[in-house]
Formats: sequence, structure tokens, C-alpha cells
Amino acid sequence: MHPEFTRQKNLRNKGVVVLVGPTAVGKTELAIRLAGVLGGEIVSADSRLLYRGMDIGTAKPTKSELASAPHHMIDLADPDEIWSLATFQQKMLVVIHEIQSRGKLPIVAGGTGQYIRSMMEGWVIPTVHPDPRMREVLERFGLEIGAAELHRRLSLIDPEAAAKMDANNLRRSIRALEVIFTTGELFSTQKDKQPPDLDFKLIGLSRPREELYARVDARIEAMFAQGFVDEVRILLSKGYHEDLPSLSAIGYREVIQHIHGELSLEETKVQMRKKTREFIRRQANWFKPGDPLIEWYEMTPDPLQEIVQSILVWQAGEK
Repeated sequence: MHPEFTRQKNLRNKGVVVLVGPTAVGKTELAIRLAGVLGGEIVSADSRLLYRGMDIGTAKPTKSELASAPHHMIDLADPDEIWSLATFQQKMLVVIHEIQSRGKLPIVAGGTGQYIRSMMEGWVIPTVHPDPRMREVLERFGLEIGAAELHRRLSLIDPEAAAKMDANNLRRSIRALEVIFTTGELFSTQKDKQPPDLDFKLIGLSRPREELYARVDARIEAMFAQGFVDEVRILLSKGYHEDLPSLSAIGYREVIQHIHGELSLEETKVQMRKKTREFIRRQANWFKPGDPLIEWYEMTPDPLQEIVQSILVWQAGEK
């Protein structure tokens, strides 16, 4: 642990470091290194890392990575359990407070921008009770026209909400439409805020776009070399239905199509590369380069020491 951090950590005991940036930029690796230097514990803000048995396709930290620093919000649910945004938000805040109670630094890392923003800003999620009949109609309609088309129609009604959602996540589009039709108000306008009593230091990580895409391509190749297809086969053999929201994650849907003979292996990889690039562009809607609240660092050369120093200054309460 950095000696200066030992002296300063109690000066900002409500502090939380938040690492943001696109998929494959290197958040996991940097979070682990920061935890080692600063005595931190890592809180995953990736909605897919929640699920047990979904390891390869979500790029979940390896066993050695998990052993190198305490990790939280990983492997908490089976793939057929649905965690709402509100549930995730509440659990994440509980974990953060527990880490702080141990005198450790919470380091939040993940690519699900909606989850990070909801936690930081204290979104009060609309308390609209599910309407089973309306949801059934929307689900049938969504399955008939496809997730992407339902998302497109949501974008005609509420473009702000749609821009921040995965076009292939049928469940979220259905929920947004359900709230809109029930309340008569746009989903994007229904987020009251009660920010938590925490002090966030937001650190953005970036790479040149071509370098980032090359890392995505390498990651996808590694997934298949590690047995991604077998991972999906095992999930299906356990009775997890292919239409589960968890299995709508990029890669899982495409591998299921491959298993059904609808896509060749190369076509599966092409679709994964395409959808991951689209996802990266959507991620930028949540954390923009011009955001004055974010300190941005290029990942080349290694920014570790510069980031550590910035955190130490912040810990000391200096400007």
C-alpha cells in the first residue's frame, strides 16, 4: 500500500473512486492495480457480471484476478434471476458503505453507464407497478417484431431513453414503454434524484478507437479459444431459456444462433464485433470526453502513477 495513502485515507472517508470508459479499455486491470497500491476493494458496475456461469462471454475477471484484490457484485445471481436497476443500485451502495466501514477505498469499475449514473446521482426509479396484461402484450409484440425494432419504436416516443439503452435488450425497452403508457410521461423524465452522501472521484480511461477495436477483436477470439460455445451449451443444458434477459448480452445471443445452425462460427464473431462497436458508441453517451467532472487518462503510456497521485491529492482534500 502506498505510504501516503495510509496517512491520508481517513481524511475523506466517504470517498469513492469510479473508473469509467468503454469496453476493453482496461478498467479491470487498472482497478486491480489501484486496489493493490491504495488498499482498495473493487465494486463491479457491470450488469452481466452478476450472473453465475456466465464467465467467458462477459469477460469476467479470472480466478487469479479475483484473488489479487477483493471484488464485489460478481456471481450473485443465477441467469434466470432478474435484478432491476433499483435492486442493483441499492446493493451497490450497501457494498460501498461496508467497504468504507473497513477503512478501505471503494473502487467502482464497469461499463454499464446507466448503473453507475443511477448510483452516483441517486436516481429514484419510477415506482410504477408492473401491469401484467400490458407487459404480456408488449412482450408478444416485441418478440414478433424483434428487440431492435421495438427499440426503434421506443426511440420515436422517447429518444433520450432509447439512446441510453442496448437496442437488443428487449426487457428494458418493454419496461420503458410500460412506464410511458402507464403514466403518460416520458421514461427519461421520470428520474427524481436523491444523491447519496458520498464523495465521488470520476476517472475516465480512453484509447484511440482503432486500438480499442483491436483489443475487442482479440478479446472475442480469446473467448472462443477459452470455450465460449461450450459455456453457452452448458447454460442451455441446465434449462436456462434462450430468451432470458441475461442471455441477451452481446455474444450469448449470437452463440445461441450458432448452436442452432443459424450462424457460422465466423459469422458469429462478425456479429459480436459489430454489436460491441455499437455498444462502445452508446457507452459514450453516458461519459462524454467534455464532461468537466471526469478526469480523463490515455491508457498509453501507463497512467497508473499519475492517477495514484491524483487520488492522493483528492484524499487529502486538496484542490
